[in-house]
Formats: sequence, structure tokens, C-alpha cells
Amino acid sequence: MPSDKIFRPADYVKISIFAGALSILWPSLHSLIIPLRILDFIPEAQKNTYLGLLTFAGSLIALFVQPLAGAVSDRFGSRWGRRRPFIFAGTILALLILPSIGLASSFVFLLVGYCLLQIASNIAQGPFQAFIPDLVPHGHRGVASSAKSLAEILGAVVFLRLVAYFMDNFTNSGNSAWLWGALSFPGTMLLVAMIVTMVTVKESPSTSSELSPLKTIAWAFRIDTKANRGFIWYLVSRLLVLMGGVILQTFALYYISDVLHQSNPAGVAANLLITVGVFLVASVYPAGQLSDRFGRKPVIYFSGFVGVAGILVLLFTKSYTGILVCGALMGLSTGAFLSTNWALATDLVPTGEEARYLGLTNIATAGAGALARLMGPVIDFFNGRQANLGYSIMLVVCIVCFIFGTAAIIPIKAEVK
Repeated sequence: MPSDKIFRPADYVKISIFAGALSILWPSLHSLIIPLRILDFIPEAQKNTYLGLLTFAGSLIALFVQPLAGAVSDRFGSRWGRRRPFIFAGTILALLILPSIGLASSFVFLLVGYCLLQIASNIAQGPFQAFIPDLVPHGHRGVASSAKSLAEILGAVVFLRLVAYFMDNFTNSGNSAWLWGALSFPGTMLLVAMIVTMVTVKESPSTSSELSPLKTIAWAFRIDTKANRGFIWYLVSRLLVLMGGVILQTFALYYISDVLHQSNPAGVAANLLITVGVFLVASVYPAGQLSDRFGRKPVIYFSGFVGVAGILVLLFTKSYTGILVCGALMGLSTGAFLSTNWALATDLVPTGEEARYLGLTNIATAGAGALARLMGPVIDFFNGRQANLGYSIMLVVCIVCFIFGTAAIIPIKAEVK
């Protein structure tokens, strides 16, 4: 149950800092490190396909691990609380596995390391996500969700350009020291964030609830569809909107290289994501405040409209300037969506099952990631028939995802204002 004590600005920071560390890790891997590492093993013409298949496999793993970890934490008992033991264990496992991305000598080795890293990270992330419904009063959850999104944005923006610098040098020189430098930053930040979270976030000691392992697995993925119909529509909306965003993020580096013919695609991709991040920062906190005051739906409608506009810019203006304008619009859209969408999730989850239901949002999050990565073979197929046709089809799919994903929240009636 949320605490009745006054929630201060420092408290928002304490429960959000781990989100910032995760946002350094995964955008660095997905947008820069993994795409460039794949080129060490895979022919140029098949790069989108293999990138899509690798990240698809990881997304499927995350889809199952995160809800299960959240469900177990809901019923876990320890003197450190329900969530922090999982954050500690998952982080330590992730740090032990992270070097495999640099050590990989084949695509298969890279795939195995990536999938194990997904398991470890989601063991920590599933329980972590319950901090907001656990600790934040209802009237402050929009702001708390904005603080979480802001931490994720700042984490990516501050370090992504640095990681891009290392990866550009790795690509140009072949010196593996640059690769290890790129991997060391997300690992270090993840360790620091875990320590800060363990020390500063105060959970009450909890007692375990008896449930057999098989029943825990079955219970972890059960949704009372009759009582939580709005939550089902929420999952559909989140899946489609995030799918459009993940498609852009995953294949941005190859788009920049193949369509814009930039000599430093990692640097340009980082500039794009930084532009997104700057406008995210500008929109995420006001969006959370507006959603607390006027409701979640109007802000989500706005985010969908702006997102479609951003992709249209990229579709019809294939230039470096167009990419940055697209980044600005996508930043406004994503900032409004992420803070408001997560606040809506915390409104809809049943009391006593917060981590499990928030873990179930990963059906949409990881499902969006998995489906988005299947665009890789589609892009390569159509590019093989006409130069860059696959990338144009990719952008049309993104537009469709944003339109239908935004419309999917219309049936949701239960909304805390």
C-alpha cells in the first residue's frame, strides 16, 4: 500500500534512479553496440534480419521473465522488503553477463549472451517497477511516473553520445579497447544505481505468501479480464505505440547509413536519440502534471498526434535535418506518452498485485519489442527489390502503429484523475 507520508522531491529521485541506469544499458546496446557487433559476423545484406532475430529472441525472454519476477516479489518475504532483493540479485547477474557482448566471437555467442542479459535485467526490473504503486500516494503518481521517465531520458541522453564516440572509434580502428569502453559505462552506472537504490529506498519488512512454484507461474500470467477490461485495452495501446517507437530505435543506425549515407552513422544515430531526449525532458514532467489534473486520455491523444507528425516528416524529408526534426517531434510525443501511460497503468492495477500486473505490462513492452524486430527481414526483403523501399514500408508501419495504438485507449473507462 502507498505510504501516507509526504512524498518529497528527493523521494522521486530515489525510486527512479535505477530506471535511469537501465535506460543507459539498453538503448546503448540496442541502438549502437549490438548493431555494430552484428556487422562483425553477418553479411551487410542480412544485417537487418539478424538484428531483428537476435532482439526478437531477447524480447520473448523478457516477456516471460519480467511478469514472473514481479509476481514472485509480490509474495516474497524478507527484512529488506519485497523488491530490493530482486534488484540486487538481477543487477549482479547482469554485470557478470555483460562482458559476453564484448567477448562474443560468433553470432551464436552474441545471441546467448544477449538473452542471458535479458533474463538478469528483467529479474531486477519487474519488481523495481512496483515502487510507484507501493510507495507513492495516488494523487502523485502522474508526477512519479514523469520522474521515472525523466530519469530514463537523462540516463540515455547523458551517456549515449559518449558510447557512440567509443563505437565509432571501434568501427574505424578495430581496436577492442573502444568496445570495452563503450560497455563499461552502462555497467558502471547500473552498479552505482543498484547500490543507491538499496541504501536509500526504504521498504517495510515483508512476509512470504505460500504458493507452489507451478501455481506461482500460472498465477503470474493470469488476468481477470472481466474485472480488468480496461487493463486489456491498455496493453493493446501500449503494445502498438511502443512497437512503432522500437522499430525506429532498432533500425535507425542502418537507416542513417543506407538512406542518408552518413560516414559516422553511430554518431548521427546518437544525435537523433539525444534530440529525442532533449524534447522528452521538455515534455515529460508537464505531461505528468497535466495528466494528474485533467486525466490520462487527453495527454495520450496529443502524444499520438505528434508522433504521427514526426514519422511523416521522416517519410517525406529524407535528410539529416529531417531526422532531427523527427527526433524533436518524437521526443515530445514519447515524453507525453511514457509518463502518462505509466501513470495510467498504476491507476488500473489491482491492489495487492501491483508488481505482478505492472510486470504484465511487459507483455506489451517486450511484445512490442519482439514484433518490432520482425521488421528486420521485411526491410531486407523489400530493399532487395528496390533500393530503400523496405525503409519506406517501415515508416508506414510505424504510422499505423501510432494511430491504432492511440485509438485503443478510447474504451478505457476506469481512470483516476
